[in-house]
Amino acid sequence: MAWYAYCIGEKQAFPELTRHRKPVPLESVFGVNGNQVFLYPASDLAVVVSEQNPAETFNQKCGVDHARVIAECFRQATVLPFRFGTVFHDDESLRKSIRSNQRQFLTNIDKLRGKTEMHLKIVVDDSGVKDAERRAAASNIGSHPYLSDLRENAMRARERQTRARAMSFQMHRLFLPLDEEVSCRLMDNGKMVLDIAHLIDRKYVERYQNKFSTTSATMREWQMQVSGPWPPYHFVHRLTRSAHVIQQTAQAAPVVAPLSDAVTAMPVLEQAPALA
Repeated sequence: MAWYAYCIGEKQAFPELTRHRKPVPLESVFGVNGNQVFLYPASDLAVVVSEQNPAETFNQKCGVDHARVIAECFRQATVLPFRFGTVFHDDESLRKSIRSNQRQFLTNIDKLRGKTEMHLKIVVDDSGVKDAERRAAASNIGSHPYLSDLRENAMRARERQTRARAMSFQMHRLFLPLDEEVSCRLMDNGKMVLDIAHLIDRKYVERYQNKFSTTSATMREWQMQVSGPWPPYHFVHRLTRSAHVIQQTAQAAPVVAPLSDAVTAMPVLEQAPALA
């Protein structure tokens, strides 16, 4: 039987496994393709799985269901999320993967214990970059168009990077996270979007949300959104880069197209081999 994997945590965090050595259903929890979710005991760990029919395909709703199951488990325990689409062909491949990486799993769970992820999305006008582009175009009149375009693109990228770095540094000083992941992108409408993932202690979630309320009220020139608390998706891959053996023992099914904006707060990461 093939198993679809959602996340992994310590067995002791799930009382349902106290007297069981076989997979135990999580009551009223259904996952990808509406399949019943199980707790699969493996030594000191518990893998959250559901049965997987090879004929079943993955779609966008499956991605949402994947994230929902992880969020349900995160309310109860510290868990390491698997990348969306991770499938173990049978019981032996699942057990082998867990045995091979048990020490690392337990170490990573301990490092992330009691921590959660908050996500900031900041949208700003890219007017500074547009002004720089106009200045560059004016200064390069008469030069070769190709070379002029190269200079303009390089200047836009440098200015955007500088601005994003200053904004992320400002957010870091305001929210004081334990760790952070930052990405920047330019939208079709010319606005710049800064996505910031902050790792914080779960006990400080309310304080973080209060800080966001005051910050968004004072910085009205920025469009700011906050979501969370989430499982620490963005920070798991830092701890699992060396777990290449999982990729050999767990066959990851094809990943669907990027999820819509409605679920981008529940990211599907690609950096780690099998854990997200």
